[in-house]
Amino acid sequence: MDKPLLEVEDLSVTFKGAHRSVQAVRGISFSVGREKVGIVGESGSGKSLTGRTILKLTPKAATISAKRLTFDGIDLLAASERQMRTIRGNRISMILQDPKFSLNPLMRVGEQITEAYRLHHKVGGKEAEARALAMLEAVKIRDPARVFRLYPHEVSGGMGQRIMIAMMLIPEPDLIIADEPTSALDVTIRRQVLSILDELVTRRGAGLIFISHDLNLVADFCDRVLVMYAGRIMEDIPARELRNARHPYTRALLDSLPRLDLQTDMLQVPSRDPAWLDGPTLQSGSRA
Repeated sequence: MDKPLLEVEDLSVTFKGAHRSVQAVRGISFSVGREKVGIVGESGSGKSLTGRTILKLTPKAATISAKRLTFDGIDLLAASERQMRTIRGNRISMILQDPKFSLNPLMRVGEQITEAYRLHHKVGGKEAEARALAMLEAVKIRDPARVFRLYPHEVSGGMGQRIMIAMMLIPEPDLIIADEPTSALDVTIRRQVLSILDELVTRRGAGLIFISHDLNLVADFCDRVLVMYAGRIMEDIPARELRNARHPYTRALLDSLPRLDLQTDMLQVPSRDPAWLDGPTLQSGSRA
């Protein structure tokens, strides 16, 4: 078995308040190889914070601790900010959910994509521009030359999301963290963008962390699924076995989804058990 790209052991993220501290991520452990790993769970479960912590993009108020947080042998906890700047974008890219907060409103779309490429590759302006146009075309943007010259406020939300994906993928990173990358896209475009991600991950031999609320999408697209609740990983299961998940929280999430083959008057609302906060993570093949 190949050595994992990312190894996380006993990772915690704590925010200190005036009267008490809050553990937003609580002692989670997982690894990511050259595969597609989905992270699912309710809002506030710690999915996005986990992705940001890997890149050390947490707020200053956050305290990070872990027994191990390594990427390709690099100790991320011990890495300086200067080292992290060489890793972010070049070796690990993060596709954020809302392009409105990710794209610079004062720069044209094409300038931002070419800047992302030239930051990590010693190439001339014309070569970077040609690469950026090709990347815009790859994410299914019509008339990429026209879009190249637009400002972010001149594009739709869905197009802005595709531009953001193009900008994050153009350096061809080893690990991609995608935080709800298709949430702003039409259903017809969503599968196209996922195909692009899949092709790049496969061709590059990269790893992908795919953060989503959509269990059906993750089950269909990813190789493995991590189910998070209250800052902890409840279950680590192969995506093809997600429908046979054993943890009661995972089962509750699945049962809350509408199904065409099962008519019901009221969808199930997941119930919570305080014991889950201290219980073990279920691995594939284990039983509750």
